[in-house]
Amino acid sequence: MINLLVSNDDGVYAPGLAALNEALSTISVVTVVAPERNHSGASNALTLENPLRIQQLENGFTAVSGTPTDCVHLALNELCAVVPKMVVSGINAGANMGDDVLYSGTVAAAMEGRFLGLPAMAVSLVGKNHYQSAALYAKQLVEKLLVSPLPQDQVLNVNVPDLPFDKIKGIKVTRLGKRHQAEMIETSTDPRGRDIFWIGPPGEIADAGEGTDFHAIEEGYVSITPLKIDLTATELLKNLSEWLAN
Repeated sequence: MINLLVSNDDGVYAPGLAALNEALSTISVVTVVAPERNHSGASNALTLENPLRIQQLENGFTAVSGTPTDCVHLALNELCAVVPKMVVSGINAGANMGDDVLYSGTVAAAMEGRFLGLPAMAVSLVGKNHYQSAALYAKQLVEKLLVSPLPQDQVLNVNVPDLPFDKIKGIKVTRLGKRHQAEMIETSTDPRGRDIFWIGPPGEIADAGEGTDFHAIEEGYVSITPLKIDLTATELLKNLSEWLAN
């Protein structure tokens, strides 16, 4: 059987991680390396000022005292006895669509796998109930990727409606939608009278037109969006050179 590396950002005890492991274990040998606690919103952060510690859990999972990116980096460079064929991150409790991918630790874990040379996929459930549906779609997509790999410069970002498997209409290839600006910072005080600040929730959806990930989910389809690793705005290089020359 082939080997897969699984991680997430919700933490090693998250139900989505267990569901993903269970589904992928039917087709592969799965190594699970995940954060010891929730790191939602960690994006691509690496822990550089403190050492990483690991703990082997009774279920075979490895908990890491770091971020999702730390987990994949440590796993591929130190912990995996056999180089996996692919990195799969998830299943996230909640959507990672539109602007969310900039902050998502789930997507970041997949990106770190791609940075280190492996095919990678991030899987999110747009809700917190039907993890089994997302796990079955993840399994199907992994099987297809192993048979017919995609180009190495992309990560697949998959979002699954929070519906029973037989109620999902299928899969649509999408682009990222867009949200309005995030809501304002919420301020309050702690019991000692000191100011504390809470980051506001994500903004409302601004672009959910046909072809976007938001639209696909709203219509009851799985959304699959290819993300590029190279962030260079290639189409602007000429304009920037001309701007500098003036």
